[in-house]
Amino acid sequence: MKTKKVTDDIDKLIEVLPQNVQQSLSSAESRKELLEVVLDLGRLPEARYPNQVKVLGEKYLSRNDLQTIVDQIGKFGIDNRAGIEKTLHRISAIRNRQGDVVGLTCRVGRSVYGTVAMVRDLIDSGQSLLLMGRPGVGKTTALREIARVMADDLHLRVVVIDTSNEIAGDGDIPHPSIGRARRMQVSLPEQQHQVMIEAVENHMPEVIVIDEIGTELETHAARTIAERGVQLVATAHGNSISNLIKNPTLSDLVGGIQSVTLGDEEARRRRTQKTVLERASDPTFPIAVEINNQNCWSIHKNVAETVDLLLRGQNPHAQERTLGKDGQIQLVESKSLKSQANKTSKHKIFTSQENFSNKIPRNLNQDKKETFSKESYLSNTTLRIFCFGISNQRIDEAIRCRNWPAKSAKDIHEADVVLTIRNGLSQNPSLRKEAQRAHIPIHVIKSDSLHQIERAIERLIVKGQTNSTETKKHADLINDPDDDLTALEECRLALEKVVMPLGRPIELRPRSQRVLDMQADLVKRYRLHSDVFGHENQQRLRIYPP
Repeated sequence: MKTKKVTDDIDKLIEVLPQNVQQSLSSAESRKELLEVVLDLGRLPEARYPNQVKVLGEKYLSRNDLQTIVDQIGKFGIDNRAGIEKTLHRISAIRNRQGDVVGLTCRVGRSVYGTVAMVRDLIDSGQSLLLMGRPGVGKTTALREIARVMADDLHLRVVVIDTSNEIAGDGDIPHPSIGRARRMQVSLPEQQHQVMIEAVENHMPEVIVIDEIGTELETHAARTIAERGVQLVATAHGNSISNLIKNPTLSDLVGGIQSVTLGDEEARRRRTQKTVLERASDPTFPIAVEINNQNCWSIHKNVAETVDLLLRGQNPHAQERTLGKDGQIQLVESKSLKSQANKTSKHKIFTSQENFSNKIPRNLNQDKKETFSKESYLSNTTLRIFCFGISNQRIDEAIRCRNWPAKSAKDIHEADVVLTIRNGLSQNPSLRKEAQRAHIPIHVIKSDSLHQIERAIERLIVKGQTNSTETKKHADLINDPDDDLTALEECRLALEKVVMPLGRPIELRPRSQRVLDMQADLVKRYRLHSDVFGHENQQRLRIYPP
């Protein structure tokens, strides 16, 4: 297999920059991996690279410098974006209140040949494909290459919906990087959904390629196109499928989310609350790709099952594909989602006392089992973490980046600790109860962001950091340091948004006795009354209206 080939026409971008900036970027080393050049009025120019920022020259930029650049490039659209004809470079403007340009961001556009090998089997399947990832990870670059391969190699009728000339460059003639694919330009970003429908009705495409689906109208247009039998290849705002589920605007891309009320018997069987979230319909995109970095992609071949497992609080396992330096694709096959779901249904979700007792070191007596805490499970060589409401891919990424002695557990009976988010506990209160019964510590974090996960794992691994552990009657709950502020903010919003304006009572989330006292004091300041309901660790505050 051939390695990736990169073409960027970077000389044409540097030619329009001020003379001192051109001199600073004259060497090949300074141009390698260059992401963008930032030019702000009255400041020194900057060059941005993946991991650093370099100052270019010693001359501060003047209005004449900025105007000279503007005169050499294409016209700015209503979205303040312009380009250089026959290139993929993008120049974005910052204007003052009078409309004058006071800053420019010159982003380097590259066409990379060879990235399509990561998903070649997926585009051959004829199913719609959704690409996700953080900004700058290469979604648009991959989209460009996929459009070229489908038009030139697979001989399909491909239409590219190009908003702000992001995919095929500036000018009326598309850049060669999209091959024989046709390009429909979008003059205004808010009209993208109309151009999507127009492409289907007027030009009979077999494939439509779209960059950055971000509005509800575009989401509905994508579903309409998919239901007409046209294959879609698109990117969306979000790093993972879990992000799309939480986004009410884009959740329809993965099937949509609806609230369902279960009967008493079904709720007991599922061991959940009576009101649960379920997928509303089939996903618009049956296949999804999470681009972790340029050489590591996570593939979800069945988005419907992935969403179902996430809504049940389980952890789907995607197929990870990596591209080596020799151009070879390495696959890390995981167990199928279906078999994983069956395995979970055959076993109890929570570990029994008998199974867990085998994990406790033999030198601990029965009394010490009741106070099982952080030090005892950190004595193992590898910390096994069971995730609830958090993607296993994020855990594995954090562990791999820091080379920590830890790994994610597929079942709770294999775990030493449970890592979850606050919403995870509220959606499944039996998790807390069963974990306490089995003496498994629960670590609660505010969100499933990579930064929060890294902080949590670091605390669990470092043995000396035990001051943040709050011991309760049946388990050790390690709370996020700003949990008190969150609890008080929850109480304040309940008072000001529900109790006082609507005159309705409301119950808050279960909290510790210390936090409950703080919330009760806040209620008194509003001259209202409250009571505590629930038993043990399920105690919560109920606030009454005036």
